[in-house]
Amino acid sequence: MKIRRVLATAVAAAVISPAVLLSAGPAFADGKPAASQTQNAKPTVEELRQAVERAQKEYDAAVVAVNDAITFLEKDMEADTYPTKAAVIETGNAAAAAAKARTEADQAVADARAKLDAATTEEDRAAAQTALDEAEKAAEEAADAQTAADTKATAAQTAHDDARVAQTRKIGLLQKARDEAKEKLADAEKALADAEAAGEGEEDGGNGEDGQDGEEPGGECVPEPRLTAAVTGLPDKIVGGTTQTFTLRITNGTAKTMDAVYPYVGVHAFDDKGLKELDSHLDLEWSTAANPAWRDADLMDASSLGSLASKASLDVKLRLKVDADVPSGQGAAFVTADYVNDDGSCGGYPDLDQYEFRILAKAGGGAGSPGKDDATGSKPGNVTGQGGASATPVTASGGSGTGGGGGALARTGSSDALPTVGLAGGAALVLGAGAVLVARRRRTAADA
Repeated sequence: MKIRRVLATAVAAAVISPAVLLSAGPAFADGKPAASQTQNAKPTVEELRQAVERAQKEYDAAVVAVNDAITFLEKDMEADTYPTKAAVIETGNAAAAAAKARTEADQAVADARAKLDAATTEEDRAAAQTALDEAEKAAEEAADAQTAADTKATAAQTAHDDARVAQTRKIGLLQKARDEAKEKLADAEKALADAEAAGEGEEDGGNGEDGQDGEEPGGECVPEPRLTAAVTGLPDKIVGGTTQTFTLRITNGTAKTMDAVYPYVGVHAFDDKGLKELDSHLDLEWSTAANPAWRDADLMDASSLGSLASKASLDVKLRLKVDADVPSGQGAAFVTADYVNDDGSCGGYPDLDQYEFRILAKAGGGAGSPGKDDATGSKPGNVTGQGGASATPVTASGGSGTGGGGGALARTGSSDALPTVGLAGGAALVLGAGAVLVARRRRTAADA
């Protein structure tokens, strides 16, 4: 169909010269605007659509971040294995055991004193006094032990409470960022709606090629940048032998319900020399709230998430397993989304977004320097929930970013560019797979 035929152009470009996927900076990048932009300060409808798309992605990511932070507070931090919670449990058990031991020691003192009072001979009284002295000493030690145990338990509970307070404050900041992103999205949508109502910047009056509200001739699929796919929680560094769980949020930013929405995701990686493909070391699985069982994420056999109402979102949980013997390299996750309606109309997000991450060899195993990033020689840093995996769309023009503005090749003349060239080939494979897949989905809808 037309959407993936457009992407197929990027496939051909990547096959002929993968390095083209390294060129072209993102649209609306910071810096001095081009002369044509300064002369035409008023944004076009297409530019406003792109602004809505970016604002929608920022809002989606902010919503996921808030939800993840709340889940972390309410579930993860209360798990028995969470460090501060585990300390509360351990010191609480120790305090309870110390309290029990003191009770038993106090009872031993009472029993020894009773025996002393009941003694009738000097010999019995001497033995009972000795037993009482020992019992009182043990009771004093038990009291000291209980005090120490209670102190540790109180400190552990305080540390856990402090951690929860810190997480609550973080949630507050994330909620503020979410609300600001929501306002930004509302402003962008209003600006677009006003421009579309005024017919600004559209050569065909805001309709498609045949003037029928975006439908293409022959009922073919149409690009829909307001159907977005945003990844959050993918770390910027992943160590061999570990499993990382992250989220793909699909959002229908249009004013109409989409009858069947299909998310597409794939991972691709090369070693640091850019010569060896690492895909066989990666295992990507997915699940949803409606179907929580983990399944292989097969790009060529994506399953529908069902209908998606206007302005609504659906989350897909992703789990990436990396083999312990993987060598250091560069990886990326590629995501996009499509829809098919009951009347046979279809479309989807026109680009394939790329989220990059470093692969680090496992300490004590795998290729390269054990436990180090072979590309930099440094040890793995802290892996955070958001990482540095910002989306970089792979567009039909063969560039990166949502726009087609040309830029200098990134890292030309250096071996550092080789992994990215490999990833460009991976993007070509994923794009080609998407072209075949959507055509098949379109035929299925037409047959139905």
